[in-house]
Amino acid sequence: MKVDIQKLIRKNILNLEPYSSARDEFKGENGIFLDANENPFGELNRYPDPYQSKVKQKLSEINQISTENIFLGNGSDEVIDLAFRIFCEPKKDKVLTFSPTYGMYKVSANINDVELINLDLNDDFQINLETLKPYLKDENLKIIFICSPNNPTGNSIKNIKYILENFNGIVFIDEAYSDFSPEESFRNQIKNYPNLIVSQTFSKAWAMASVRVGIAYASKEIIKFYNNVKPPYNISQLNQDTILNTLSNKKINQVSENIKIIQKEKKNLIESLKKINLVKKTFHSDANFILIEVENADSVYKELVNKNVIIRNRNSVIKNCLRITIGSPEENEKLIQALQNINN
Repeated sequence: MKVDIQKLIRKNILNLEPYSSARDEFKGENGIFLDANENPFGELNRYPDPYQSKVKQKLSEINQISTENIFLGNGSDEVIDLAFRIFCEPKKDKVLTFSPTYGMYKVSANINDVELINLDLNDDFQINLETLKPYLKDENLKIIFICSPNNPTGNSIKNIKYILENFNGIVFIDEAYSDFSPEESFRNQIKNYPNLIVSQTFSKAWAMASVRVGIAYASKEIIKFYNNVKPPYNISQLNQDTILNTLSNKKINQVSENIKIIQKEKKNLIESLKKINLVKKTFHSDANFILIEVENADSVYKELVNKNVIIRNRNSVIKNCLRITIGSPEENEKLIQALQNINN
């Protein structure tokens, strides 16, 4: 399906003249800088690179994707929010997602005054295409958000290619947990689908949640509008330097080892959970967390908190379900012991 991105962009964004910072007008690194009203003293006195060129170059080398197809945001939440600002006219346009899923899609829709269509996933936590199909022709439906692996269910979502090939709007795939999944990332498909945005993050597998850096992979055209709309200096130099340090070959190898440990711990944790009577069901997970069903989620959650073991109570989203992040071997053992004591 041929998609005209220009027709999806809000008119005021199409005509937007982006802010031009001092570092837009002069991009060199050497010289006497008297152009940005910075304080001449101190070690952190200069504004950061507004386009994070070195970080993007490193990501380009690792993933074999052009820097022109990469955007860095202040966490994935900024990547999500800017999608609303670029494509959705408030009080007119709509977005669609599938429940249960990541709650920020709803929050961002409300902040931007955009109608959110929420379709329930089926009993296997997969998209019901027959339910979805009538919405694909809605001209005011601008974005479909798909979290895969999905939060809080943990499973990878199927039938995404069908949506890409049959929807004229933006397909936003949130791959925050993709580094833990055996499924191939959709970031390598951006050349085939001009309406595709793939969001990833340094918060999960890269263990840098406090740094707050998210990534969007998309067509050059979409990335251009992301750069036009974003705040001038949205990623601090401290955070850019931290990311660059982690993207060194030595640190990448350590990240890979940590992922293997998490995968092994997840497998062990699932086996242990199956032996605990109060755990009625353990759901399949392609992420770094496990969703379980228990007899009384509110009660189990409170008892674990009393034992200083903090998990996530998802009872309000999926009845009697709890979400458990995979911790260190020691943390996971303490969790199992705490659950066994509740069981006894």
